[in-house]
Amino acid sequence: MFIDDITIKVKAGRGGDGVVSFNKNKMSLGPVGGTGGHGGSVYIEAVSDLGALRAYRFQKEFFAEDGEKGKGQCNDGAHGKDLILKVPVGTVIHNEGANTKEELMSVGNRVRVARGGKGGKGNFHFRSSTNTSPTQFESGMMGEAWKVRLELKLIADVGFVGLPNVGKSSLLNTLTRAKSKVGNYLFTTLEPYLGAYYELIIADIPGLIEGASSGRGLGIKFLRHIERTKIIFHLIDAESEDPLKDYSVIRGELGAYNPELLNKKEYVVLTKIDAMDSEMWKKKTEKLEGTGKKVYPISIYDEKSLKEIRVLLNDLKDKKIRGEL
Repeated sequence: MFIDDITIKVKAGRGGDGVVSFNKNKMSLGPVGGTGGHGGSVYIEAVSDLGALRAYRFQKEFFAEDGEKGKGQCNDGAHGKDLILKVPVGTVIHNEGANTKEELMSVGNRVRVARGGKGGKGNFHFRSSTNTSPTQFESGMMGEAWKVRLELKLIADVGFVGLPNVGKSSLLNTLTRAKSKVGNYLFTTLEPYLGAYYELIIADIPGLIEGASSGRGLGIKFLRHIERTKIIFHLIDAESEDPLKDYSVIRGELGAYNPELLNKKEYVVLTKIDAMDSEMWKKKTEKLEGTGKKVYPISIYDEKSLKEIRVLLNDLKDKKIRGEL
């Protein structure tokens, strides 16, 4: 099960109490109470595993270690161990209590979401010329506790979008070694899939439908993943009675969700041209080109038609290597 949005509770460790203690060694009298150790903090770190959020499906509360109490002979208590939670790269961390937001955009990025409590001072720190036998000490401070929402937004170079059953998964599987589920029915793909075309990361975004931006179908769950996609490949089924309407529906939903999505570089791909004669799919291609976009008519069973797509992807790959993508 692919999880891309989940809420958990985190609590940092409490600081250890300071201690009251006096030196019992002859000729070395005096306060020797040590300071308590600091409580462990809670960190969240980005990893490459896109399924990392599954670890929080059943366990919802996470605690860092408390600091140890101070000891005698001026020995401080040990600090509590930090807790590091792993999330997929691209995760947005919403601290609902503090009303803050952090984004982990590369593997290894780490943020502290709950600070451990400070350890309390022992009586050694309260000694003075007028207070040679202090009995004061400090209690350790509580660690921070927050409710944290983890929202994954995939980071991909190219995103395949379109209505259900237009061939997104089949094209991804053909171009890469991905194993996205394929079937001749609506909503075959129920979670995003990623594939690698050399240095390019391609995402298969589950099918959108009209009304997706307002919650219909599965679209609202996955529209967020298009936000970080650099380039859109808009797939349209050549068997559709009105490809232009299909194009407009998806563009409308993208714009309703986030108008900035309409500014992304877009390529239109007319799929399944093997299902009809060339005259028919050529007419549909011309119709779509009326949008001002270049249209790539393809069939996954026709390597010749895929050649143009590969040339395009190779160009995008080279631009990525040069830092121009």
